[in-house]
Amino acid sequence: MIQFIDLRSNKDSDIFNKLAARSQIEYGDIQNKVADIVNNVKKNGDKPVLEYTNMFDKVELCPDNLLVSQVEIEEAYEKVDKELIEVIKRARKNIAQFHEKQLEKSWFTTGEDGVILGQLYNPIEVVGIYSPGGTAAYPSSVLMNAVPAKVAGVSRIVMVTPPGGANGINPAILVAANEAGVNEIYRVGGAQAVAAVAFGTQSIPKVDKIVGPGNIYVAMAKRMVYGYCDIDMIAGPSEIMVVADDTANPRFVAADMLSQAEHDAIASSILVTTSERLASEVQKELEVQLNVLPRKEIAEKSLKDFGAIIVVDDIDSAINVANKIAPEHLELCVNEPFGLISYIKNAGAVFLGNYSSEPLGDYFAGPNHVLPTSGTARFFSPLNISEFMKKSSIISYSKKALQQVKDDVIMFAEAEGLKAHANAIRVRFE
Repeated sequence: MIQFIDLRSNKDSDIFNKLAARSQIEYGDIQNKVADIVNNVKKNGDKPVLEYTNMFDKVELCPDNLLVSQVEIEEAYEKVDKELIEVIKRARKNIAQFHEKQLEKSWFTTGEDGVILGQLYNPIEVVGIYSPGGTAAYPSSVLMNAVPAKVAGVSRIVMVTPPGGANGINPAILVAANEAGVNEIYRVGGAQAVAAVAFGTQSIPKVDKIVGPGNIYVAMAKRMVYGYCDIDMIAGPSEIMVVADDTANPRFVAADMLSQAEHDAIASSILVTTSERLASEVQKELEVQLNVLPRKEIAEKSLKDFGAIIVVDDIDSAINVANKIAPEHLELCVNEPFGLISYIKNAGAVFLGNYSSEPLGDYFAGPNHVLPTSGTARFFSPLNISEFMKKSSIISYSKKALQQVKDDVIMFAEAEGLKAHANAIRVRFE
């Protein structure tokens, strides 16, 4: 069912190439279709947005009912389990408290002879959040995207989400959005929704940044509108790696691996262990637990195609594998997990110990669950406060301070052949 790899004798494996080749972003026909949608919305605004919504979602809308009303949001609270509403509120509080620690303040330094340098921090003014609909409706993702924006001080948060057909938008999505401080919600999804908030239409405002997950059409549209506005990242399929020694519980490890395998047939779940006994027991546990999962078929294909149990010589070798793959989620189910933190170079989120299960990060603990995937943890970070902030550099020189460095600036400018640059300094002392 799942590939068993012994790296104690063979130091390489095709699992690395298989993971590197995994990608949600494809081209060809999809790229052309998305480009047509994006360009149509850019040129014509509301009209194609409504037409595509009718075509793809089978919902007829008009400009007057694109915006979700306050009455609908209040009705959503009546449809959602009261205990779930309280859980959403507690999760929102944890997420806010974690991200408040990331806030940075503007700063200034004063040098000799009247030199003042500094950095000014300001929140992005308008942020758009994409929230998937249907079976992929995740209120947790609404919280993870909207709450940091709110903490950063974004004054206008606009959410787009598919209209949901006859049943309408998932009420838990509306509750999470309201609790997170979303200002406006528009019932439109797909590439047309991304284009609508990127360029603005007659009914939907233009935003400065788009965040949030979506299918390949949404991801491709986000890539195409980048530059007209900012985007967060192009998310790939989910992944987890568990580094474990002989002290790990095989039932826990198998359960955590399956928590990611059920996401998607191209999700990846990998165990790297120093214990052949644990490897064997986890393999058995996976088969037992898989049989009771509602999404068994998806999880089974994920484990078969992109899963692996890897046995290595020692913990150092295990950490080397982790840093090479750069997993989205990394669990350290070892005797002394805190002792390994300084050796972790590439990971989206690190979970320490047998009771720090990955779903804690997905829903409740507070750190953001929008994480770099497909090895991009080598150069990307989780969604954070700085994603919603702009930094402006501050420069102030007195006449005396400029006089001391004018010849250096003039020489640099003239060396680059930019006479007017040099002259802008020179004229101040003629």
